[in-house]
Parts: sequence; C-alpha cells; structure tokens
Amino acid sequence: MSACTPTRHDDPHRKEHSHEPHSPPSPRPRGPRLTGADVSASIAVFLIALPLSLGIALATGAPLQAGLVAAAVGGVVVGRLGGAPLQVSGPAAGLTVVTAELIQRYGWRTTCAITVLAGLAQLGLGLLRVARTALAVSPAIVHGMLAGIGVTIAVAQLHIVLGGTPHSSVLLNLRDLPAQLARVQTAALSVSALTLCLLLAWPRLPGRAGRLLRVVPAPLVAVTGATTSAALLGFGLPKVDLPSWSSHALAGLPEGPALGLIAAVLTITLVCSVQSLLGAVAVDKMVAARPALSGRVRRADLDRELLGQGAANVVSGTLGGLPVAGVAVRSTANVNAGAVSRNSTMLHGVLVVIAALLMVPILELIPLASLAALVMAVGIQMVSLHHIRTVTRHREVLVYAVTTVGVVFLGVLEGVALGIGMAVAVALHRLTRTRITHHEKEGVHHVHVRGQLTFLAVPRLSRTLHLVPQGAHAVVELDGSFMDHAAYESLQDWQSTQTAHGGTVELVGRRTGVRIGEPTGPAGLHPDGGTTASDSSGCRCHPWTPWRNHQCAIPESGGPAQRNDAETTTARAPEDTEHTEPSGLTTKLGALGALGAPGTPGTPGATVEAPAPPSSPRAPDATTPTANQLARGISAFQRNTAPLVRSELARLAREGQQPSQLFLTCADSRLVTSMITSSGPGDLFVVRNVGNLVPPPGEESGDDSVAAAIEYAVDVLRVRSITVCGHSGCGAMQALLAADQDTAQTPLRRWLRYGAPSVARMADGSRPAARLAGRAAADTVEQLCLTNVIQQLEHLRAHDSVSRALRAGELELHGMYFHVGEAQAYLLSEVHEGEVFDHVGVADLTA
Repeated sequence: MSACTPTRHDDPHRKEHSHEPHSPPSPRPRGPRLTGADVSASIAVFLIALPLSLGIALATGAPLQAGLVAAAVGGVVVGRLGGAPLQVSGPAAGLTVVTAELIQRYGWRTTCAITVLAGLAQLGLGLLRVARTALAVSPAIVHGMLAGIGVTIAVAQLHIVLGGTPHSSVLLNLRDLPAQLARVQTAALSVSALTLCLLLAWPRLPGRAGRLLRVVPAPLVAVTGATTSAALLGFGLPKVDLPSWSSHALAGLPEGPALGLIAAVLTITLVCSVQSLLGAVAVDKMVAARPALSGRVRRADLDRELLGQGAANVVSGTLGGLPVAGVAVRSTANVNAGAVSRNSTMLHGVLVVIAALLMVPILELIPLASLAALVMAVGIQMVSLHHIRTVTRHREVLVYAVTTVGVVFLGVLEGVALGIGMAVAVALHRLTRTRITHHEKEGVHHVHVRGQLTFLAVPRLSRTLHLVPQGAHAVVELDGSFMDHAAYESLQDWQSTQTAHGGTVELVGRRTGVRIGEPTGPAGLHPDGGTTASDSSGCRCHPWTPWRNHQCAIPESGGPAQRNDAETTTARAPEDTEHTEPSGLTTKLGALGALGAPGTPGTPGATVEAPAPPSSPRAPDATTPTANQLARGISAFQRNTAPLVRSELARLAREGQQPSQLFLTCADSRLVTSMITSSGPGDLFVVRNVGNLVPPPGEESGDDSVAAAIEYAVDVLRVRSITVCGHSGCGAMQALLAADQDTAQTPLRRWLRYGAPSVARMADGSRPAARLAGRAAADTVEQLCLTNVIQQLEHLRAHDSVSRALRAGELELHGMYFHVGEAQAYLLSEVHEGEVFDHVGVADLTA
C-alpha cells in the first residue's frame, strides 16, 4: 500500500482520458518536440559514444573514422526509423571479433560491402515480421556468445595496453603474451593503468560532490585524464590518426569465395539482429522500472527495430562505417539520463557528426593505449558474473560454456552453432531422463515415475510395471507434467490387465497424497495423457487453486506414518526442481491468480503461524515443512501466476492504486477476500484484524491503525463503498462470549474490548435479533458474529470521514457474512422486521 502520496485527486481542470483504460492510447501529435530531458540525455550518450566508437574501431583494425560513421548513422537512422525509441545504436563491442576477422580476411572495402548485404538481409527479415523468432534463442547461447567475444577483445587489447601489437587469433595472442610481458612499455602501461583506474573509481566517488561529478560519464573522464597526463608528461605514444575525410574508403564490390561471403553476411546479420532485439527488450524493462518514463515511451516494435537496424547497416556500410547494432552501455545511459523520446538518440548522432568534422585536432591527442584500456574493460564486463549465476541456476551452464569456448577458439558463427547444438542436446536429455523405480512395502507394490513420460520411456515403464505380480495391489506415482499417447496406452493396457486378474491399481498424482480421479478413463487417465486430481482420504489438496492448502503435510504430532508422508511431500521439491511444477490450474485470474505469493502457501491471506510448543525437539528453520511450503508457494507464484498478472501489475505500478472498495474483514486464514469477491489486483483496499472490529473514534487509548486506513481509503483513495465482513466460527467472537473479567489484560484482551458493544447489543432484548436468510442463527456464536457486523457498521458511521462522505452521497456501507462451511456469502439488507443477511446467489451476480 502506497500511503505516502495520493494517487487520485479531484481536479476540475484535469482532462479525462479519451480512451478506455485498456485500449491503446490516442495518437500523439506528430512532429519533433525536443525537450530539455532529451537534450541532456543526448549529450551524456554522445560523451560516452565518442571514445567508445574510436576504441572499437581501433580493436577491429578498421579506419578510426569508421567508428564515428557507424555511431552517427546508428544515432540518426536507427533513431528515426527504429522501433525502440530509447535504444541507442552504433558500433558494438559484440561485433568487434567478427569485423576484425572479416577485415583480416577480405579487406576493409569488402567488409563494408558485407555490412551492406547484412543490412539488406535484416530488411528482408523485418518485412517478413520474424523479429520475435530471434528471441527463441536460448539466453545461455547469447550470453555465452557475448562472453566469448569479451574474452577475445580483452586478450587482444591487453597487447596494446602493454605497448605491443595484437594478433588476429586468441591462441596466438595467448602464446605471445609471456614475451609481451617481458618487453612492457612503461609509458603505455602507465597511461592504460590511469585510464582503468579513472574508469573504475569515477562511478564510486562518495558524498554530494561525488554525485555532482558523476554526471560526467566515466569513459570520457578516463580518456580525458589519460590524454592530459600523457601530454603533460611528454610520453611519445602512438595516438589517434584521423586522415582527411577526402581519403576515407567507402564500400566496394565484394571480392572472395561466395560461400565465405555468404557465411560472413549470415554472421553479421545474426549477431547484429539478436543483440539489437535483445537490447530492445532490455530497454523496455528499464523503462517499465521507471514510472516517470513508462507512461510516455511506447513499447518496442521489434519488427520495426529490425528494419531500422537493417537500414542503418546499409547506410553505414555504404559510407565506410562499421556494422551497427543496439549498444547496451549507451542505451542504459540514455534511459538513466531521463530521455523521453527518440529525439535524444538522433541528437546524439548529430553531435557525433559535428565532433567528427570539427574536433579532429582534439581527438588526435588521444593515446591508443588509453582507448585500448577502455575497450579491454568493456570486453571484461561482457563476461558477466550475473549471467553465469543465472545460467547455472537454470542448469544451462554447459550450453554457456560450450558457446563461450567455441566463440573464443573457433569463431562467432561456429561457437553459436555449437551452443545451439548443445542446447538441443540438453533439452532432449531432459525430455528423455525419466527415472522409474519399483519397491514393495507391506504387500503393496509402489512404482514411482519421475520425469516426463514419452514414447522413449515406454520400454523402461513396461519392464518396471511387469515386475508387479498379477493380482497384487499397486500404487503408481506419476511425478511429471507430460504424458504422450504411447505412454498412456502402455499404462492403460497394463492397468486393464492388472484389474482383470483381481488386482487393484491406484494412480497417484504429481504430489504425494493427490489421487487421480476417474472422469473419462480408468483411474482418471485422460486420452490426451493428462490427469485430474480429486479429493481422497488423508489428503485435502485440490487442483483448483495455485495456493492450495497443504493439509496432506501432517503435523509432527501425528503418527510415524503421517510424519513420513509429510516429509516425503516437503523434501522432494528441492531434489528435482525441473519436475515439480504445481499441478493446480488457475481457473479464474481475478479470483485466484491475483492472490500471488501468500504469507504462507497454505492460506492466501495474512495469517499467523502458531509457534512450536516448548516440547518440540526442533525449532522451525530452512529445513522445516513450513519453510519448504513457503519457498514452494513463492516459486509456484513466480512460475505460474506471475506471468499472468505481470502486465496488469505493471500498469498498476505506473498508475498507482485506485480501488473502488474498502473491505474490512477478519484475519481468519480461511477467509480469502479476493476469492469470495472475485476481485483482482487493485480492486480492494483490504484491512484485516482479529474479529473485523472498527474501534469507535475518540476512544481513549484507542487504536489508530484502523481509523488511519479508513481515513486514507475515503479521503485519499475516494473509495465508493465500505464492506464489513464477518464469518462463521469466528474465534474472536468465541473469546468474547467466554470472557472472564479476572483474566489478565493481554494485548488480545485489550483489542477485543471493541467487540464488547456487540455483546451488549445482542443481549439487548429491545432490538430484533439478526437473522440469516430468514432463519434464526444456529447458535450464540453465529448470532454474535451477525450482530458484530451490524455494530461495527455503526462504529464506522461515527468516523468523520465516513459521515461526511455518506452525507454527500459519495459512499455506501455494506454488511457481509461468509459461512465458511457452506461457502456461502450473505449481504445485509435492512427491512422493517429487522436486520437480515440474505443469500447472494448466481442470479445476483448476473444482474
């Protein structure tokens, strides 16, 4: 709950939206509108792009002007035509190795022609609208490719940092590195070390002065500091050499073997496209994380982005520039600097053109060792520890490692091909890795199938099933999420044979204790290979909700068999996480999917876990069933529910909460507010406490938490209704009836005094007794539960904010009662005979 700033105001001058909340926004006026935020962002990106473009050109062995040409074209052309407004394109470090190899093999003019052809290929792919297909490439392959390129760049630039000249091969660079270390040039190493120190230290400057200084980009500070120091110390180092633009080499006709040229074009197309499209998706995530930008910047159109990148490569290659792709460093700087439109990207390109024409004398003062150190740092950063941890967590480290090694020692295209092959092999291995075991316990034969049941596992399944003697009792536990037709037929035929010989077969679902029902086939097997779970003795888990109450995990107070069942249920999840997705189906997103990650997986409300008794031999820790349930519940939410509600929650994060109702109810774990009201995120402003009590205003030593929530909901959020909801079997009402005046005044006793007026109201014979759908209350506890709802509504009317809104006709009050055992909701209707809680049926919901 964001209670710091109001999210809705009554502003008579505010313009209403001209479109529905979930419809596309109305078209904005055309024409460039340059804002101050775009200007400042373009300057920040320009100051980063200038040294990096020269450094990448140096690393590829291309003319240094080629880096400036690519930066200018990437800014202007992609900025104007691309589909990701805030992504900045230019010469990318991820293309360094590929371009260097092409220049070494075919020469510069042919490399420019290959860039043009790759741009035409990108245009064709964009017209075919296949951009999202590139996102099907495993992230482990992409990260492995970038890591391999980063290693290659770092090793090559290390030779320049030490004052030498790199080779075209990683193996040659590694072989000659000891000899290069023996003949280090002190001047080059000093300039490079200063560049690296400034690059690392500048973003970490402390204090207020540091925050002001960090506005200047670290790469610019590093190169400027190293250049100034080299000039003051009089180091005679090789510097940037920018020949006259009149002698700049443009693209020529491609010369070389056709197959080699085709492979080169495919490589440039693949690397440029994948890097740019993944970069566009990453920029979308950065924009969504900044609410100030997300409402003003459209999401990336990936097909249009691919067209823009293709056009830029055609222009860049024609003008003698490096290949162009989306660049993460510059795009991040653009978003963080507050850019709000594509104008910042285009203006940065214009600034690069101005610098290339007017700042040549200044650029030629930069030592090559400083640029080499800058590019080496970029290469090292491409080997991301975060990415390594991510692929390790998802068990794709082998794909990552094979791709990285392949790119380093064989080349980009070969490394990516090896990575794809390894990814396919890993996927097939996971699909076919089905473990089938058999054991006998107390005369019952248990067959446990862990993994996916496909036709490849049918021989093993058949052999194991035939270990069960005919006529014996068997339990088959299916712990997987998929069963193809061949496996279904095999299991069904064996089951029919087993039952025909007098045996019994019990099919158990994907979690211990969940039995498979019998809706269409024997023991619940569906012809499509699916299964359905139903209730059974000893287990009350149900598949109709993602939060399921794990009643099958019996507490430790049970017998040994019960404890074993509980341990089996909770201990299996960490052992084989790829086969433990919950089998529950989210049948109603508004009612169930919105519950998210509950306080405890068993109950989707705010619940209180009872502490272990003093005699308990162990305290709750990370290995207890409760902790495992919590972890599984959160994992199930992230895997199943979060993808369904992420877009809606992102909208709510941008727009703020605007609930229509305040729902005040009991903290009882059985009362699931979003389920019984079919509400979703942002619909209800919920207050829960013991006994759904509303302390009257002005109470001495009163509780302000409920009053504060009421005031905030009515005056700030402008809710249109408030509902007080009681329920059957309320423990607070039972405590009120059993109250002993001599009992010590604990916090719970002091809180329950706000329910004393309800007890007095029920005892008042002059008032009519509240009834439930025309019948009298079943017992005294139910009578008090009903009376308490009515009494708390009176307390509610006494609050100033509520009374003002009621007088103005801006608010409605409702009383509600939920019978837990009947799963029936009742609404209070005031009639002349007294207060009656009437049924809420299906007919009412369609009205």
